[in-house]
Amino acid sequence: MPLDAFHLKRLAVELREALVHGKINKITQSSKDELTLYIYTKGKVVKLLFSTNATFARVCLTKTEKEPLPVAPNFCMLLRKHLLGGEILSVRQYGFERILEITVHCTGDFSSCDRVLHAEIMGKYSNLTLTENGVILGALKPSSLDTLNGRPLFPGAQFVYPHPQDKASPYDTAAVRERYAAFCANRESVSDEETAGFIFDNVAGFALSTAREVLKQPAPRLLLPERLAWACDSLASAPCVVQKAGETTDFFAFPVEGGVPCDSLMEAADCYYSGKESRRGFADKKRKLESAIRALIKKIAKKKQDTLERLAEAEKAETYRVKGELLTANLYRLEKGAKEVVLENWYEEGCPTVKISLDPTLPPTKNAQKYFKTYNKLKRAQEILTPILRQEETEEGYAHSVLSSVLLAETDLDLKEIEAELIALGLLKAPKERAGVKKKELITPYREFSYGGFTILSGRNNLQNDRLVRTADGKDIWLHTQKYHSSHVLILAGGKKVPDEVIKVAAEICAYYSDGRAGDKIPVDYCEKRFVKKPSKSKAGFVVYTDYKTALATPNPHSEYLKE
Repeated sequence: MPLDAFHLKRLAVELREALVHGKINKITQSSKDELTLYIYTKGKVVKLLFSTNATFARVCLTKTEKEPLPVAPNFCMLLRKHLLGGEILSVRQYGFERILEITVHCTGDFSSCDRVLHAEIMGKYSNLTLTENGVILGALKPSSLDTLNGRPLFPGAQFVYPHPQDKASPYDTAAVRERYAAFCANRESVSDEETAGFIFDNVAGFALSTAREVLKQPAPRLLLPERLAWACDSLASAPCVVQKAGETTDFFAFPVEGGVPCDSLMEAADCYYSGKESRRGFADKKRKLESAIRALIKKIAKKKQDTLERLAEAEKAETYRVKGELLTANLYRLEKGAKEVVLENWYEEGCPTVKISLDPTLPPTKNAQKYFKTYNKLKRAQEILTPILRQEETEEGYAHSVLSSVLLAETDLDLKEIEAELIALGLLKAPKERAGVKKKELITPYREFSYGGFTILSGRNNLQNDRLVRTADGKDIWLHTQKYHSSHVLILAGGKKVPDEVIKVAAEICAYYSDGRAGDKIPVDYCEKRFVKKPSKSKAGFVVYTDYKTALATPNPHSEYLKE
């Protein structure tokens, strides 16, 4: 649900209670349309997030920590210059609009003044503007005079509020009544869904989902115009989120059917938007990584096809040798200037005749030597191309294993080291790092399961699979699907004999995190880790193993045994 004026009004009350008299001691920008103010208030530091993203536009306190951009953009630097150290005096909603205004008292060495940060939460038109005495100091998304219907948003211009929508205020009951009467005029009856649509189209401050739920709320016997005004001021505040399949799909400032209560509207909004952003970010990153690795696979396939075609040509080398031998043995039969000759091929049973092309400009001996030269050239090509083909097949298998890891990824953690792997391969550009910040070593945890008194570990990518094998004890049980790309799975034996039931569960986990996930009865090889070896200079995730057994497993994530 977009953050409408109905909810912004209640959010402003919560923010006012939480932030007034707080001091701004840090300002960061994590993306082109998202800033965070760190505010010290009531003995702790809270993070006030401003997002002007068209989909996730909001203002709320958040617990999510985001990495700042390597270089702070101009507007972030402007806010640092004018707001750092300032004291928040007020937080208020402008009228009944989707505009939140935060007044900050700023004190310098020789002066003090009040500055206002205007947060406009209006979908794709969302913006942040800093003003002093009504004059714009800067805007996150500046505009010129010839845009936005002549509303200037640049330093030095007078701040002008956005033009109001052509909708009635919910407090103007006469206007709402007049519009609703016109809406109902030619209808025999009006359903709740039609009424919700009317509210969304004609009354300011209500998102469609808010209108639907407001109509369901128990209320005094009021007609629609009075009901909306009552909802804005008197509807009991009891924030909640709506969840489906473990994901937060909406939030409200009042109780709704199936809603999960929250301590505050800010918490509910942060839960909804952070989850939505996380899912969107995960999907975007997964799509980006998948695109990069598919491009690599396509490139390798093209090179491999070229190598195969050249090898196919090189495999004709023996034919050229035979023709050279036949010409040498029959030099006395060759006529100078002939374009071809038909000879008996005694290298084949029955000595069939073979037609051999000749260069009429060359003598017979030179024609024979030409065939031997071609033979030697093709033999050398065969010797060179065979190891190249093996290398390309290895690279192709490795690329498919990385693609498998990307496709099987279910969380952002699953993608972190894969991204580092692709950066190392040169398929992705390394992100810029902030100056003066020490680079952290990227190590993500394995998927860890606990079953039957044993710990089962599953790698998320090739780098983890290598690390899993490298750090395991020789008596631990190692598992991998047969003829499928899959995660490496390890059962930590701890000096004990591993029961068949534990191996069965580990095999099902291994089958689930494999290319065979959609199938049934996937063959999974398992053996003690001491029989697993990683060849020198081999690609990440590649091993050879012996002394193994095979179990048929039905793919199962066994989430009930997964440790958080």
